Amino acid sequence: MDFKLTEEQLMLQDTAARLVRDTYGFEQREQFSRTGHGFSRAFWQQLGDLGLCAVPFAEAYGGFGGSGVENMLIMTELGRGLCLEPYLHSVIFAGGLVAQSGTESQKETLLTQLGNAGLQMAVALDEPHSHYQLHDVQTTAEPVNGGWKLNGRKSVVVGGQSAGLILVSARTSNGVRDEQGISLFLVDAQDSGVRRRSFATIDGRKACELYLDDVFVKSSAVLGDVGRALPALRYQQGRCIAAQCSEAVGSMETACALTLDYLKTRQQFGQPIGKFQALQHRMVDMRIELDQATSMTLLAACVADQQDSEERSRILAAAKFIVSRASRFIADQGIQLHGGIGLTWEYMLSHHAKHLLMVARQFGDDDHHLQTYAKLMQVA
Repeated sequence: MDFKLTEEQLMLQDTAARLVRDTYGFEQREQFSRTGHGFSRAFWQQLGDLGLCAVPFAEAYGGFGGSGVENMLIMTELGRGLCLEPYLHSVIFAGGLVAQSGTESQKETLLTQLGNAGLQMAVALDEPHSHYQLHDVQTTAEPVNGGWKLNGRKSVVVGGQSAGLILVSARTSNGVRDEQGISLFLVDAQDSGVRRRSFATIDGRKACELYLDDVFVKSSAVLGDVGRALPALRYQQGRCIAAQCSEAVGSMETACALTLDYLKTRQQFGQPIGKFQALQHRMVDMRIELDQATSMTLLAACVADQQDSEERSRILAAAKFIVSRASRFIADQGIQLHGGIGLTWEYMLSHHAKHLLMVARQFGDDDHHLQTYAKLMQVA
């Protein structure tokens, strides 16, 4: 199998790498995180101007028809720079749901705006009790004259504090944990009855709790068939898992590089601590975990856009398990090998470590995906 990138993919990778390298220094990141949006609007617009936000979308909507591999290349570079912009949740997750379930009118309007960075979206699926289960939905949508009325609460909506449109899952029929009866709605963040409580996550990004109190949405704001949104949610979350694994690999590569450089320069007993064999072994263990995570991430990227199947689901669950485990291991070992400076807020490694710990729990932790993999193996 040929794993070489095409010329176009190499150009895409180089474009993303140069943009992050030239724009996202550690001091700049700290400034961006303290803004109201929690990221750089200028950098977000640059992503749109360079066509990076349009990569996953079909050419009919101004995109480039990119696959999971192209998403991998972009997300890896964003991970290396610890970029705060909600590319994963807006472009890949929300954009993927629109591309899969939207009407032609919705796709022409929304995908074009997402592609040129004129619109930022968020996806509100998790609830305080749901614990990674997409079908555990208590938010309700009742039919009213001309549309629907939404009530409920969504938790940890990453990028929701600044999103113009939020995709909300709500139950239109059946019981609380039934897999049928879940629908998707496009909710304008400025609508009456919408309330957001913003907060910072452990890795410096911003998210919000979303409260819906008799929020009216028109019938045209339904995304996909009423009551049949769950398959699309699961499929697109799979694409996000593959992309997030890529982001984690970029972050782990930087964490390993920072740790290795520290071992080469930190002096103890008159010599660099990297000469001590015990520390060399721990550095090797970090690289082994990184190599395993990189291999699984590449496999996940290759199957991310394939037709939904048990084999695809198994690969994505395995990739998330391996990457989550590696993320925690590299974060922990990097801090241990650095000593006290590894926890210092002014040092970049601590931010990579916090981001990797958050990645290990988003879209399901390693225990959740190991259990998912085991169930799929039993079915096979």
